[in-house]
Amino acid sequence: MAAVQWRSRGRNYDTELQRCGPEAAPVEFGDYHPLKPIMVTDTKTRRGARKGSTSSSSSSSSSAPADPLSSMLDGTDPLSMFAAASASEAPTMSHSASTGDLGRKRREKEEEAVGPDFEPWSSKRGEILARFTTTEKLSINLFMGSDKGKAPSPGSAVSEKVRTRLEELDDLEEGSQRELLNLSQQDYANRIEELNQSLKEAWASDQKVKALKIVIQCSKLLSDTSVIQFYPSKFVLITDILDTFGRLVYDRIWTMCSDPRPLPESFTVEDVNDTAKETCLNWFFKIASIRELLPRLYVEAAILKCNRFLNKSGIQETLPRLTAMIRGIGDPLVAAYTRAYLCRVGMEVAPHLKDSLNRNFFDLLGTFRQISGESVQNQLVLQRVEVPEYLTLYSPAINWILQCIAYRAPEPLLTEMMERCKKLGNNALLLNSVMRAFRPEFVAARATDFIGMIKDCDETGFPKHLLFGSLGRSLACADPPESERLTILNEAWKVVTKVRSPQDYVNCAEIWVEFTCRHFTKREVNTVLADIIKHMTPDRAFEDAYPQLQSVIRKILTYFHDFSVLFSMERFLPFLDMFQKDSVRVEVCRSIMEVFIKHQVEPTRDPVILNAMLHICKTMHDSVNALTLEDEKRSLALLIIGFIRMVSFGRDFEQQLSFCVEARATFCNLEPVLVQLIHTVNQLAMETSRVMRGSHSRKTAAFVRACAAYSFITIPSLSSIFSRLSLYLLSGQVALANQCLSQADAFLKAAVSILPEVPRSISVEGKLRSSESFLLDFINNFLATLLVVPDHPEHGVLYLVRGLLNMVQDYTWEDNSDAKVRVYVSALPLLAAMSQETYLYSIPKVDSNETLYGGDPKFLSEINKLCETLIGQILDHLKALGRDEQSTRRQGALAFSLFGVLLAHGDLRNNKLSQLAVNLWNLSHKHGYCETRVSVRTLEYIKHQALQPDMSHLTDTVQRLALQSRT
Repeated sequence: MAAVQWRSRGRNYDTELQRCGPEAAPVEFGDYHPLKPIMVTDTKTRRGARKGSTSSSSSSSSSAPADPLSSMLDGTDPLSMFAAASASEAPTMSHSASTGDLGRKRREKEEEAVGPDFEPWSSKRGEILARFTTTEKLSINLFMGSDKGKAPSPGSAVSEKVRTRLEELDDLEEGSQRELLNLSQQDYANRIEELNQSLKEAWASDQKVKALKIVIQCSKLLSDTSVIQFYPSKFVLITDILDTFGRLVYDRIWTMCSDPRPLPESFTVEDVNDTAKETCLNWFFKIASIRELLPRLYVEAAILKCNRFLNKSGIQETLPRLTAMIRGIGDPLVAAYTRAYLCRVGMEVAPHLKDSLNRNFFDLLGTFRQISGESVQNQLVLQRVEVPEYLTLYSPAINWILQCIAYRAPEPLLTEMMERCKKLGNNALLLNSVMRAFRPEFVAARATDFIGMIKDCDETGFPKHLLFGSLGRSLACADPPESERLTILNEAWKVVTKVRSPQDYVNCAEIWVEFTCRHFTKREVNTVLADIIKHMTPDRAFEDAYPQLQSVIRKILTYFHDFSVLFSMERFLPFLDMFQKDSVRVEVCRSIMEVFIKHQVEPTRDPVILNAMLHICKTMHDSVNALTLEDEKRSLALLIIGFIRMVSFGRDFEQQLSFCVEARATFCNLEPVLVQLIHTVNQLAMETSRVMRGSHSRKTAAFVRACAAYSFITIPSLSSIFSRLSLYLLSGQVALANQCLSQADAFLKAAVSILPEVPRSISVEGKLRSSESFLLDFINNFLATLLVVPDHPEHGVLYLVRGLLNMVQDYTWEDNSDAKVRVYVSALPLLAAMSQETYLYSIPKVDSNETLYGGDPKFLSEINKLCETLIGQILDHLKALGRDEQSTRRQGALAFSLFGVLLAHGDLRNNKLSQLAVNLWNLSHKHGYCETRVSVRTLEYIKHQALQPDMSHLTDTVQRLALQSRT
């Protein structure tokens, strides 16, 4: 390939644009248009119509052509066919569906009785275990297993089996146990879990009687109240074992019924075979032979669901009997939790049988007289437990019983229960549970009545602030009558503000903050905040109440989205000052920022908002240190950026720039924020240009230069090399658009100067990737900008282009990389565009080289020399690739790229240039790697171009271009 003399092709961009434009075709009004909405035809079968007839609910316009997808379906789509088929089969199914309707309806009724709005026991379990703890030592009686628990051989007589099982139960009650003393709470829980595992293992190894013994032994533990503070947690742990046992028994009998075919979910007694019934009765007989009342009651309740296998009304008959049996339990706490377990099982197996649940509640009312009895008082003295603490032990049981009864209960029943509570009088524990269990709407409508009942309660038995806390929870979910709201708040706050314990105070105040925010203005909320600060500041009590104080902030932010109102509260920022633990303070600031970004629609310049938000953002920024995770930094930066974007001073551009200067000093450790500030200032400069319509006054010219100076000072502080490169280029473009030539020159020179700093690999989403593709994208963008940048009078012709190409030549590229040569190929279109009389694009009021040189031959000569140098470098590289058989594909691709540049930008009337183009075409097709489709389309394009009057010379060139395939 001989050396060539480059000459750029003359271009008339306007003419070329017209040639490339699509041909306009007249369209009459009403004709089909591809962007018209498609109207879908919905096909329905008419009842009584002849076969195949359809009715259309909507039809497309007759003038529209057929939809190609619909035409494949012969007029009907599969979904419409299924719908028509199901409609025609519906009458025939009604008769067959009648079988089993009764059972299905009964099941559906039961399922509807407990819906997703019923809070399950499992959600309360963790709270109870966490709340009711003890440091006292506990004891437990463990069952010692023996071979007696194994099932007898099948050949033994029935009477022998019965006698053996009774002896085994006697063995459990009379001995074969060992007592573990001095257990911690965790050890106790671990032992209970061991028993649960032993139960499952015994069941799996077919030692059913041993499993029953374990369950009986665990049930007996519920009669022990020696460490009374731990009793609710003990109840939770042991009833888990009872639940496991009940499930194992039910599944066992179910499996016996499912042979040979599975038992339907809505089975009746008639579907149960005799073997399953006998096994089920056997279990009930075993349990009936347990001597002690409490384990017999608990174990029978655990398998209550198994009554379904014996008779239709089994559960309905058993529940009242078990409810009556609980009256024989002497300890009121034990009796209350037994009733809670029975209600729990009852809601699972027969939620529609509410009579027994109601009876449980009314029996519970009768036991409250026992609490003041001598035996209970002696027990409390012995264990050194105060009455208020003892009463709280009842809360989980009573709350659960009332929740079960009140669930979807009719209004008269709830009213009757409320009246019963009134008659009892001075029973704060029960009143507290009623307010927590009853529907919030019911409580809110009678809030004044409940306040009267709270006032009548004795302070010593159960603190009134807890009662007002429960009332406040209901009022946060439902609204009381409007005329009563202020009275309710005043009555509640009179009690709340007198609470001496900071922890008790903040627990109650936090609940009532929501009621205040929901129904009152900033004045009342500000008063509440002032009261909280007054109570929580002494002795730094706020340090132990961060969760409650955070909840207060969240509730305020839920109801106050106007931040000018929020920050005008005198006590809001002092309230924030109580969050002095760094992690908590940052979390609170984050929550405020998230609400601000979500709800602040219009940009703001309100100094109250700006000062407060700057303070909050600075708090988040100052929390960043060397140990902060990148994700955390990114998250905080996004919040601060959201704030910066919402700040606007309108036409006061100088004030906006001053804000950005202050923000740069404040948020210097978060790089994404600095990047956003640079973008904001660049946008500010462009907005100034728009307002001035491109003609700057002396004042605005100085202002946009100040914007450029801001960016020029800020960019070097960024650590990301590609952020610096892209911002230098962008800021240079903005400076050019504002006729700041020296500033634009400085930006572009700075970008070129830092190119050698680009590493060969960068981290992208935690993975190392080659930086080559990113660098090539930047250089191509940079080259496109250089077309409109005028040369500096002191630095010679094309000094920026030469400087960029020199940097590219000196850069250490990857081994076996064509990147440097691809930059040379990309530079040729720029140089060709620079040699035109009129440039493809320009910037208003900026004289590009087309104006400065005016087609000067010396300038064009410099361009041609530079092009020849670049082509020489590219050809040398192509020769080097040709020496290596492994690089033939790269050689072909690069040769085809250069051919495309010569075709688009070179003057192929020059014989040497034309011959070079033909040689490059042949080289790119030499090894058959070039796509035939691309080659064919390229040839078609050249033939089309050759038809133009000024491109006829291409006719000769195209005849010399031939398609070649792989040899």
